Amino acid sequence: MLIAAAAKGTPFYLDATFWVAVCVLAFLALLLWKGAFKAMGNALDERAKTIETQLDEARRLREEAQALLAQYQRKQKEAEEQAEDIVAQARKDAEAMAARSRADLKERLDRRAAQAEAKIANAEAKALAEVRARAAELAVSGAEGILKGNMTAADHTNMVKEGIAGLGKALN
Repeated sequence: MLIAAAAKGTPFYLDATFWVAVCVLAFLALLLWKGAFKAMGNALDERAKTIETQLDEARRLREEAQALLAQYQRKQKEAEEQAEDIVAQARKDAEAMAARSRADLKERLDRRAAQAEAKIANAEAKALAEVRARAAELAVSGAEGILKGNMTAADHTNMVKEGIAGLGKALN
């Protein structure tokens, strides 16, 4: 601009651009002399320190969060393992209870079957004893009849038929 003004033939100190440049330079010199640049630098340094502190705090919080996350994941895994162990133990207990129940039921059924067989055997023995007693009674009464009286052949045949008929009734 100064060159353009000199080319026109007007002196540079009459050009407005020259005076604006002088004022800007004077203002910057005044700021430099009063320490404004130093204050701005200090403010920027403080801001940088604040940002760095905040970043450090954010890193620390992030690390803490990751540690907590890892701890909770470990606890969750342990809880899942414990739950699986509990379920497995419950299955084993249920199977053991079922096996005990089956064994108890089998034992009771075997005991009842043995009792029923004993009752049947007892009833058979009692019936057989009654049949034998009745047969003995019939034999004694038949022998008594033979010994007491004179029997004819017809009486003898009748007595045998009656004895056989009585024996058949006693057996049934």
